[in-house]
Amino acid sequence: MSVSDTLALFYAALAVSLPTFAWVVLGVVLRMVGVLRPALNAKLSRIAFMTGLPLMLFAGAAQVDYSHLGSALYLLAGVLATLLTLVLAWYYSRWRGHPRALRGIFVQAAFRSNLAIVGVAMTFSAYGERGPVLAALPIALMTVLYNILAVWVLNSTLGSSTTIRSVLLGIARNPLIIGISAGVLLSVSGLPVPGVLRPLGSGLSTFFLPLVLVCIGASMNFSHLYKAGGLTWESSLWRLCVAPLLGILLAWTMGVRDEQLGVMFLLLAAPVAASSHVMVVAARGDGTLAANIIVLTTLLSLVTITLGFFLLSALSLVGQTA
Repeated sequence: MSVSDTLALFYAALAVSLPTFAWVVLGVVLRMVGVLRPALNAKLSRIAFMTGLPLMLFAGAAQVDYSHLGSALYLLAGVLATLLTLVLAWYYSRWRGHPRALRGIFVQAAFRSNLAIVGVAMTFSAYGERGPVLAALPIALMTVLYNILAVWVLNSTLGSSTTIRSVLLGIARNPLIIGISAGVLLSVSGLPVPGVLRPLGSGLSTFFLPLVLVCIGASMNFSHLYKAGGLTWESSLWRLCVAPLLGILLAWTMGVRDEQLGVMFLLLAAPVAASSHVMVVAARGDGTLAANIIVLTTLLSLVTITLGFFLLSALSLVGQTA
């Protein structure tokens, strides 16, 4: 491969990650200058989470042909990669001698990515309208799995009283899950899928994904980041490097290729989900550590995702980008 070809692939990878994180940086700037204050940011985030993103994911899920779902190995690969990451992170944490009260935070950070927002935004950046369509079902399955596993991990290490039943009820009320489930039901019902769904999904992606990313940037708190210790960096390394590597190796071994492999990488390589902080605080764990991991992984993921997607592109494993 010539130098010019290598640079072209790198710029293509940067074009996937940079637009996503540029919106996050804009949110940070808007908060710093006082334009996007916490109260307004909370309202905008709620509007996007309750309406825009569920409708976008509904439109994507409704366009999937589920008659070939049995051959969609990337769904199984995503689930198995999550379970593998959890098990290995747990035993690594024990080997490292992390305090039990911090082990659950470390393990949750290792396996739980922000796939429903940052992940889906990058799939749209990489593959256009096709990205969120491919990502809809993995997001639904893995969001449910993430929440159940997080409850088990935090309960076993922090003694939280949260029950699986309460988590399942919360999942059932989650607007993103409702949107995806409704799209799946429409697709498999045999009813004609309205032609307007394709442009609707594209339009919603164009508007609401940047809005949510701006809100993420505006909600980031850097005040405690200077206290980030070794565990924060270890957790970030697992989330951004180890977990995606495990997932891609597993998916490739299972025969996942092209766009499906690219989508799986982008979902698994996303920074830690903001909801992980909420669950840690609810379990009376170290909220500062959880928040630091979210901020650090968000900052560093621009580099790790760009390099990872570049390497996969150079190996011709992730298909043609938009």
